[in-house]
Amino acid sequence: MTEIEKSDLEAKIIHVIDGVRPYLLADGGDIQFVSITPELNVEVFLLGACSSCGMSYQTLASIESSLKNYLPQINSLIAVDYGLPDM
Repeated sequence: MTEIEKSDLEAKIIHVIDGVRPYLLADGGDIQFVSITPELNVEVFLLGACSSCGMSYQTLASIESSLKNYLPQINSLIAVDYGLPDM
């Protein structure tokens, strides 16, 4: 994937994430795009209430479904934690 293609794909991913963000914010949570891997896995941080919610796997599954509907080349959505403080 070229840098231009990667940049375009990242912009589309962020667009989808921005579409679901209001629902997460309404419940005290948030999501932040981190990166897309060469295998087309999307990495995100879950923030606020989402970072500690026992149902976050359902949230991720819903967002992953939205991503795959809009961008079928995406393989999966992965929540990452690099030990950064909750923002």
